[in-house]
Formats: sequence, structure tokens, C-alpha cells
Amino acid sequence: MEYLEFELPIKELEDQLQKCQIIGKESDVDVSETSLQILQKLDIAKKEIYKNLSPWQRVQLSRHPNRPYTLDYINSICGDSFLELHGDRNFKDDKAMIGGLGKIGDQSFMFIGQQKGYNTKTRQYRNFGMANPEGYRKALRLMKSAEKFGIPVVSLIDTPGAYPGLEAEERGQGEAIARNILEMTRLKVPIITIIIGEGASGGALGIGVGDKILMLNNAWYSVISPENCSTILWGNWDHKEIAADALKLTAAKMKKIGLIDEIIKEPIGGAHTFPEETFKIVKKSISKALKEFIDIEKDTLVHNRMEKFSSMGVVSE
Repeated sequence: MEYLEFELPIKELEDQLQKCQIIGKESDVDVSETSLQILQKLDIAKKEIYKNLSPWQRVQLSRHPNRPYTLDYINSICGDSFLELHGDRNFKDDKAMIGGLGKIGDQSFMFIGQQKGYNTKTRQYRNFGMANPEGYRKALRLMKSAEKFGIPVVSLIDTPGAYPGLEAEERGQGEAIARNILEMTRLKVPIITIIIGEGASGGALGIGVGDKILMLNNAWYSVISPENCSTILWGNWDHKEIAADALKLTAAKMKKIGLIDEIIKEPIGGAHTFPEETFKIVKKSISKALKEFIDIEKDTLVHNRMEKFSSMGVVSE
């Protein structure tokens, strides 16, 4: 288990607990009372640390190396029912964008999301979760297939942004993202969008239009990352913490200004500490969200979705 800098007090207590338990096993000393005291301190420390996280610390948590990624959620939620589908039928299969059919109970869903890697090799394979135009075109192809067969769409967002390479721009990165946004606004099936980690820029928006937008409380959602914002304004990354606060990128801020509909609370300690619990919470949230939209007429669904996004950013005095 890896620990971030602000999680080190938790690590110290967990190390103490482990040593205490080892002493108890290797000797006749009763360590039950000492273990209980350490556990109580550990519980208090976790509550204090995770209750008072700064925006920058939440950004760090969203990038935690042990945090579950899109395929982890899908495989846990759907089990063996998930069938991954490949290719945009035009250029190639983008490994940074995954999608396919899966079931929750008896209900079929089309799952789409960005996938990051777990080590150097898989991060390169997945292009660090940064999709090319063919990734967004694959996502759109799958969404259109879902519309054809009346299957709801679930999009899981976790990306530092769309890939900014020269080849991506040559193949129409901006057009691909814009096309997805347009087509998602008028897709005639329910769309449930969940920000599970990083939700950066057009990379997130390319699969981010939904009837219900949910966000894990240790995820972030913004037009730009704190580091890039700091670089533009100050010429370096030294002010990334100030930028994170100014960008209002946390789930609570997003909910307050109406850019998301609901916050999914992770277990105390974060999704990286309790992934299985987090999977169950997300699974329940998907089923609950679908009930709100499953019986709405197609035209009404599209109209409400367009109204929802048209009203964002509107200020009345």
C-alpha cells in the first residue's frame, strides 16, 4: 500500500498496530488493550484527515496509484457479463477508451470510460488514459448501438485530458469531442455519467453529457488541471495548490454551482483503501439513477437533457 504525504500519520499508526500484533503472536504478552487503543487512534486520525482535505489533496487522491480504474469498476459491477467491444470502424482501436455491454441484475448497460494503466508498461499501452479521436469515435459508435437497442449508457470518467499529440490533432481531436457532445445531447436512451477520478477538460466532456451526473467525493472535474493552470498564470507548477482552490474543482463545489447532480461518498479512507465497498456504492448509485429516467418518453428525455446543459452557467439577477 502506497501512502501520500498527508496520509503518513495513518501509515505510522498502521505500522504500530502491525508491530503490536506481531509481538502478541510471537510472545505470551496480551496486546489486546494496546491494539484497541491504536485502532481507536487510527479511526480518529482517518476521520480527521479525510474530513478536512484541501482541493489539492483531493486531486492527489484522485491520482492515487492504488485507486481503482474504469475496468475495475466494470468487472466488479458486471462480473462475467461484461463483453468489451473494440474499434471505431475507421482508424483503429484506442486502448485508452474502453467500452462494452454489461449487466446489473437483469438490466443491460453500455459501459464506456477511459482506462489508465497500473504500471509503466500498461500506462504506455493505455496512453495514460488520454484518448485519441478514434477513442471518442469508438465511444460514439457504442452509444449509437445502445440507442438502437434501447440500452442505457453509463460513462465512467477518469482522464487527465484528451491526447494533445500532433497525430491526434491531424485526425480531428476537437471535431471528435464536439461531435460526441452534440450526439450525446440527443441520444434517446438514459445516460448516467460518473466521474470516478480525474475529469479534465475536453477529454472528460467527450463522454460527459448525461441525464444524471454523479461524482465520487475524492474525484475532480475542471477545464484544466491545477498544474497547467499554475503554469499558464505563474510560469511554473509552484502555485498548483492555489490553482486547485481557485478552480473550484471538488465534488462539493461542482454540486454547489450545478455542474453535477449528486456526490457519491467514498468510504472513509478513499476508494483506494476500500475498493470493494466503493464498487458496491457505485453499483447502487447506477441502479438508483436509472429508475429516475427509465420510464421517461424518448423525446422528453432529450428535451430535459438539452435544457439541463443549456441552463448551466446562466446567471440571473
